[in-house]
Amino acid sequence: MDVYRWRADPAVQRASAELSDYRPILETAIAVQQVPAPTFDERRRGQMVYALMRGLGLQDVEHDVIGNVYGRRPGRSRQPGLLVSAHLDTVFPIETDLRIRREGGRVYGPGLGDNSTGVAGLLHLADVFQRHDLPNQGDVWFVANVGEEGLGDLRGIRAAVDRLRDHVGAVIVLEGCDFGTLHHHAIGVRRYRIEATAPGGHSWGNFGSPSAIHALVRLAARVADLSVPRIPRTTFNIGMIEGGTSVNTIAQHASMLLDMRSVSAPTLDDLVARVDLLVRAAAVEDPNVQIRVTTVGDRPSGMILRDHPLVQAAVSAYHAAGAMINFQQSSTDANLPLSQGIPAVCVGITDGGNAHRLDEFILPENLGRGMQALLLLAMAACG
Repeated sequence: MDVYRWRADPAVQRASAELSDYRPILETAIAVQQVPAPTFDERRRGQMVYALMRGLGLQDVEHDVIGNVYGRRPGRSRQPGLLVSAHLDTVFPIETDLRIRREGGRVYGPGLGDNSTGVAGLLHLADVFQRHDLPNQGDVWFVANVGEEGLGDLRGIRAAVDRLRDHVGAVIVLEGCDFGTLHHHAIGVRRYRIEATAPGGHSWGNFGSPSAIHALVRLAARVADLSVPRIPRTTFNIGMIEGGTSVNTIAQHASMLLDMRSVSAPTLDDLVARVDLLVRAAAVEDPNVQIRVTTVGDRPSGMILRDHPLVQAAVSAYHAAGAMINFQQSSTDANLPLSQGIPAVCVGITDGGNAHRLDEFILPENLGRGMQALLLLAMAACG
């Protein structure tokens, strides 16, 4: 995977010069951001991307049954191809005010960085491949996938990898922000919904009757007291607790969402086993209280080493664009291919901040350089 060879290629140089102007890419990112796409409701944004891919002249443009959008640029040989993906969904509900605000060098808008800019990067990469007739040897699949955020549980990239596993030899996952950050070590994530049910009743007249909320918060306190190692880094978080009817009602139902993570698969398994013990203990404390656990997220771990050719190509591409390299362990769509032995990296296109907040922003000044780095990386991976 020779990045420097492609820096000298005339067609790549012309495409790279075009990408140095970030304004068209920013315009596309804002257009994507203006179409709501909460997880499990990405249909309208997917339709937009479908139409744009058709307009680029890609082959085999289609939706799959869960809402992923695929487009293919045929290669010149039968060597394994490249999958480039960007997730469509955002964490924001459909009624969110998506108005854009510009302040200084920043452009603000919910979901603009995560991941409307990634989707725009996907489309503009496909565009320069098409218009400059870049010489990819294997097929390049451009995929805008659903279900990366939250309880989407990577369902979009799972479907894409299942579909294309036998046709690709590498995967590049695009995120809008963190220019120069490379993710090649995927952390494992397990997520539980833990529910409690109890008889409940009136807070005065039925005082002493078991409460689902009381049972659940006792269990939550025991989980919160668990100790986990710093190395390998392991974390847990109770992100949501819901339940009850009113302040003077003994709750009949309560639930919480628990997120558990580790860079080590055995350590994650150990944490999950300890939580399972606490749940089983809570389930037998009171025969009138039922505790139920549902796995709502299972993101597998995986990695390639820093000296892997794909990682080194990413380093060279981003160095060529003037970026400082930052390696991160994370949970992204790259988890899926990495867990199945397919080389993958997740890269950021520009800088920004406040992800998953209403005041999310990007700094578009690095957007052109990020796209130039992405172009070199893609050519090294498929050329």
